[in-house]
Amino acid sequence: MKLYDLTHPIHKNMPVYPGTPQPSFEKKATIISEGYRETKLEFFSHIGTHVDAPAHMLEDGKFLEQYPVSKFSGKAFIITIPAKTQKIEKKFLEQFHAEITSSEFVLLKTGWYKYWETEKYFRNFPVLSTDAIKFLISCDFKGIGLDMPSVDPVESTTWENHFLLFENDLIIIENLNFPKNFKYSEGEISCFPINYSGADGSPVRAVFRV
Repeated sequence: MKLYDLTHPIHKNMPVYPGTPQPSFEKKATIISEGYRETKLEFFSHIGTHVDAPAHMLEDGKFLEQYPVSKFSGKAFIITIPAKTQKIEKKFLEQFHAEITSSEFVLLKTGWYKYWETEKYFRNFPVLSTDAIKFLISCDFKGIGLDMPSVDPVESTTWENHFLLFENDLIIIENLNFPKNFKYSEGEISCFPINYSGADGSPVRAVFRV
């Protein structure tokens, strides 16, 4: 068994979604003064590698804590998207129908994670077409993960892909980070969120097991 960390680290200068404040880390206790270390963490719920709950955008959508812990772990199939793809179409995904329907999560590996911590990361990343989203929804699984900042373009004001997924009770894992030379297409993903009340989203430690 091998474990791979698919998580971007959280730090004060990390990339954040446009308009979101940077996280802060305040030392509240030190070994010299108090005899122990303790840090006050302050950041938004959709920072870094994180999971979105339907309640993120649906008035009556589920919060993360309303799901059993099993919702955040399961068999995953990774689809490698060809370089320079701008729109991920249904026709491309259909060739993986058997693998998708036998999985609990679909992870899209576009290579966009390589632009993390550059200005390019939040601009012109690949996006699923509406038909591609509907095709995935028809395959009946727990959630979708991607190595990009969103399932919708940053400039979107309607968030159609988010709504389609949330309305079908799917969770979304955003900002996955695939290790260098990662070649696997099948395994198990775990992406456990912080268990807090009213969780519309949460940073996760995304781990892939093969």
